[in-house]
Amino acid sequence: MHIVKKPARFFPDVCQRTYTLVLAGGRGTRLHDLTQARAKPATFFGGKYRIIDFTLSNCINSGFHRIGVLTQYNAFYLIAHIQRTWARYSGEHGEYVGILPAEQRKESDWYSGTANAVYQNLWLLERQPIDFVLILAGDHVYTMDYLPMMDQHDETGSDITISTMEVPLELGSLFGVVLTDEHNRITGFVEKPVDCTPYQSSPGKVRVSMGIYGFRLQALSQLLHEDAKNLDSQHDFGYDVLPKALAEGYVMHAHDFIDEDGLPGYWRDVGTIEAYYDSNMELLAPLPRLNLYNPVWPITSYQEQRAPGKLSRGVNGEPGTACDSLISAGSIISGAEVTRSVLSYDVCIAASSEVNHCILLPQVKIGKNCHINHAIVDEECEIPDGTVIGDDAELDAERFLVTDDGIVVVTKERLNRI
Repeated sequence: MHIVKKPARFFPDVCQRTYTLVLAGGRGTRLHDLTQARAKPATFFGGKYRIIDFTLSNCINSGFHRIGVLTQYNAFYLIAHIQRTWARYSGEHGEYVGILPAEQRKESDWYSGTANAVYQNLWLLERQPIDFVLILAGDHVYTMDYLPMMDQHDETGSDITISTMEVPLELGSLFGVVLTDEHNRITGFVEKPVDCTPYQSSPGKVRVSMGIYGFRLQALSQLLHEDAKNLDSQHDFGYDVLPKALAEGYVMHAHDFIDEDGLPGYWRDVGTIEAYYDSNMELLAPLPRLNLYNPVWPITSYQEQRAPGKLSRGVNGEPGTACDSLISAGSIISGAEVTRSVLSYDVCIAASSEVNHCILLPQVKIGKNCHINHAIVDEECEIPDGTVIGDDAELDAERFLVTDDGIVVVTKERLNRI
């Protein structure tokens, strides 16, 4: 029989030999008010998504369908979202997105670092018919095919492969910096160095870790058992495990993350208010580098059935307009003006209001005659008629959280204290 295309459940050999772990248990403290009630990976992004949707969609699109998500802090909404979105991967065909909460199986403590989180789940990995473990962060925004990296990992016989990209020298101290030889074998690794000048990969650039790791299971198990016994360890991959692996002679390679044009791929760590805001605003470009409209690489999320978004005139005939903005399902702009903003689902903006350069999370209600500028308005906030936000820095700082860049973060708790 002639087969026109691969069967739906055909996966490359390396995918079948790999178990994927997604680290999604961090506190996300640098997002301040936005993660008071939800884990950072469960934070809304781009109107209809949660941050973790990008990593999980990358896994599914790449062919890695055995996935465990490690959860810990503020995990309720994250767990509920994963169950609703990914329930169709039920395990019947060896495909699943499972939830691995901190359960004190190996220790009496909760997860105390990225390496410790994986160490506490070694019992699961060692019972799988696998050779490799792909370790990912659940709080980054990007699209990436993990298959070329894991193919390289297998073909080179590496113990560890780290996905890397070049960033400007001044940003290197935010990441783990990687040094390599001409064959991409890693010769040095320094986590968040104060001065990156000695580590330049090209003039004005440094090569950094994206927090995406491929391990041979045997190497991972040995390293984590040794790390667990080290009382001086922070139990972190970047600070402890990777430098130790390099010092002990483990074979480590880098995998360059580049796009189809040969440029560094789009990847954002949205761990701060500023980075979260900027990454959302980047989606509003005419041709954004993060393409949410690519049918070949869909970003899957969960959303209840809602009416289409609506732009209408107000009761007095004022036009409802939106320019350079994302408008999600169920949102209504009634006689208001929206410019360069991201509206999540069920957002309502009343007549004669102006919303500029804002991110409005689900079910936000903006009253009449409001002027909201350069703000992130959290879920279910109701802004009273006539409210002005973003025009008076001193007044904003008295009422809300304001970043050094002037981004105003509005939450229900702070609104209730006004």
